[in-house]
Amino acid sequence: MNRAQRALHCIITFTHSHAEEPVCRHRGDPESPQLFKSGDIMLGGILSFHSSWRDRQETYMNKPKPLQCTSLNFRDFQFAQAMLFAIEEINNSTALLPGISLGYKIYDICGSIARSVGVALALANSNDVSSALPKEPCTKPAQVQAIIGETSSSPCMAIATVIGPLQIPLISHFATCACLSDKTKYPSFLRTIPSDYYQSRALAQLVKHFGWTWVGAIRSNNDYGNNGMATFTETAQQLGICLEYSVSFFRTDPAEKIQTIIDIIKASTSKVIVAFLSLMDMDVLIHELSQHNLTGRQWVGTEAWIFDSQTAAMDKPLNLSGNEIFTKFWEKSFNCKFKQSKSSAGVDRECTGHEDLTGVENSFTDMSLMPIINNVYKGVYAVAHALHKILDCKETCNKILKLDPFMHISNIRFKTKEGDEVYFNENGDPPAKYEIVNWKRRENDNVDFVTVGLYDASLPAGKQLILQDNSLIWAQNSHHVPVSVCSEKCPPGTRKVLQKGKPVCCYDCVQCAEGEISNNSFTCVRCHPEFWSNERRDACIKKEAVFLSYEEIMGALLTAASLFGTCMTAAVAFIFFRYRKTPIVRANNSELSFLLLFSLTLCFLCSLTFIGRPSEWSCMLRHTAFGITFVLCISCVLGKTMVVLMAFRSTLPGSNVMKWFGPAQQRLSVLGFTLIQVIICVLWLTISPPFPFKNFTKLKDKIILECALGSPVGFWAVLGYIGLLAILCFIFAFLARKLPDNFNEAKFITFSMLIFCAVWITFIPAYVSSPGKFSVAVEIFAILASSFGLLICIFVPKCYVILLKPEKNTKKNIMGKGAQTSL
Repeated sequence: MNRAQRALHCIITFTHSHAEEPVCRHRGDPESPQLFKSGDIMLGGILSFHSSWRDRQETYMNKPKPLQCTSLNFRDFQFAQAMLFAIEEINNSTALLPGISLGYKIYDICGSIARSVGVALALANSNDVSSALPKEPCTKPAQVQAIIGETSSSPCMAIATVIGPLQIPLISHFATCACLSDKTKYPSFLRTIPSDYYQSRALAQLVKHFGWTWVGAIRSNNDYGNNGMATFTETAQQLGICLEYSVSFFRTDPAEKIQTIIDIIKASTSKVIVAFLSLMDMDVLIHELSQHNLTGRQWVGTEAWIFDSQTAAMDKPLNLSGNEIFTKFWEKSFNCKFKQSKSSAGVDRECTGHEDLTGVENSFTDMSLMPIINNVYKGVYAVAHALHKILDCKETCNKILKLDPFMHISNIRFKTKEGDEVYFNENGDPPAKYEIVNWKRRENDNVDFVTVGLYDASLPAGKQLILQDNSLIWAQNSHHVPVSVCSEKCPPGTRKVLQKGKPVCCYDCVQCAEGEISNNSFTCVRCHPEFWSNERRDACIKKEAVFLSYEEIMGALLTAASLFGTCMTAAVAFIFFRYRKTPIVRANNSELSFLLLFSLTLCFLCSLTFIGRPSEWSCMLRHTAFGITFVLCISCVLGKTMVVLMAFRSTLPGSNVMKWFGPAQQRLSVLGFTLIQVIICVLWLTISPPFPFKNFTKLKDKIILECALGSPVGFWAVLGYIGLLAILCFIFAFLARKLPDNFNEAKFITFSMLIFCAVWITFIPAYVSSPGKFSVAVEIFAILASSFGLLICIFVPKCYVILLKPEKNTKKNIMGKGAQTSL
């Protein structure tokens, strides 16, 4: 409505002429109440007895005519009756406002915001056309002390804006828009129904409770629908709920727009529709949807239409003509009906006053809206309690006191006869409590409104919503909760990948990578290093600890090989000891041979320290024992090689070498070579010793228990020193390979050192590239292979001669023809 039109309703002008006395005149047509009763104190009522009006084109050539209201609204008739009932009950009470009678003026605004402003001004001022009393001011006290109404939010906003500066309380029973809680804009507005600030959040939590993340939304294109849906949308987004569509309409919209909404619903995939609609808008929409057979959707509604039995029955209660409906209204209002008798004149209508209307069933007698009707009742009583306090009523009331009920209404607190506590917070709102209602259709197609839950905003978060899920009936009388999601819930072990250009509720499910888990999340979480994801990628399980153990086949075989080598060495030592006086044993330096056999035994046994769960002591022992025993072994072989070379040189004329490399010097050389390795090992253990280590990187799904080297320099120094001695031994043996002895030991030492060097040269790349316990197995294999190489190449040929060719085990055969030396 533009400002010029409003001026026709709300401007009172003061005119003055030289010929006349000052006169206050009312501009525009006077507004007459539809229901009126005089009293000491007047209350106003603004309701919509009609839900619409006839549309007409204004030419602006003549004064616009009053609205022609259509579509009778029984709901607001019930609200009017509740207001009258409460006023009569207070007037008949001796405890509340004794000696004071309340009157009322109730107007019908037909759902028009423009008309609501004119009516509000009519209640604030007098409807008298003029007042010509001498010296009488044009400004007068308000005609009513409070206004009950209106049912919708948009008219309430207009009314509250107009009467706010006049401090006339406006108490609504059904206007729920959260915007009306703004006291800077609407200072005198109060209500007995909770704000949509809470209802919108309650709806979002209800939708979330049932797992609906993909819903449609329809709202009335007014303050009630737009503000309520905005709050719902905000809360829904916070709870992870997506709107497939959000459309608005008003009942007077053209058919093309409503058809567009129906097409959107048809094309949608969501099975749940949240309807933030007024009752009259819902009636229009339900009527259109029923013609297109749009079934199977689950509707979630607001207090505006959820209690309406006619809407629940999918019927239009407004098909009767206006006169017949008015007749039924007045019959109910005055507790009588018209007596029908046949006559030539037609029907004789007469009210007897003794009729029983308990059997009458129509939308006016439907009490399904009793909670809202009770809000009207509470509003009237709130005004009465405020007046009772202002007038200082005890046995009687002080009628001369100045009335200003607004400041007192906002502070009152009382209980109704039913025990309901009534009070207003600082925003003029009551406590936010909602019943959750489920429609259940009976066999006769009537619908019962069954309370299945409660939402109480005063309770702690997480406990505000209380539901009896097992008693719910869903769309098409189903007992199963409908599913309304854009994408099915991702199975455990997958993550959500958003679909391009779609809301966050639409996604694809992609399996998590190895070592990661997820439980319906947008991201996969990596397991702790000691854990690994299971096959389903929904839980982290402890990684298997991997090490070379005695129980597994590889460990058992290596253990057997180690023990076999030890036994074989012991057998050779026994043979040598048994035949220690034979030439072949004596010729090969029996002392170094026994020391070599002892060191080989230690070499075979030290491989066992590499098998089993690594510990602090085993890690230090395995590397140092290996290093020292092998140096001892190579030192003995080197000593034997040096003996062969020195013995050959001593056969040359004038040579006196053997006196510099006798048994004492041989022992000292072995001890010296070994002592150097001992010093290297001591330094290694002192500076940075080996230690047990959990390797999480080499194998993804297992923990490798291994011995960290501590100091790599120490490890490679030990190996390097062994390699250096082995190369020297190989060189000396190679030089002595063609000595003229019949049984030249240097040849066998050369082969053994060749095998030794080959094994350890190939060990390095194999050790570096082998994962986990296989690197330990490679190291054990190198130890055993080199030990077996020394044992077989050096001692087996001698044992063959001792045991199988005893005829060759003679000094003459050992010396050979022309031999001059004795080894």
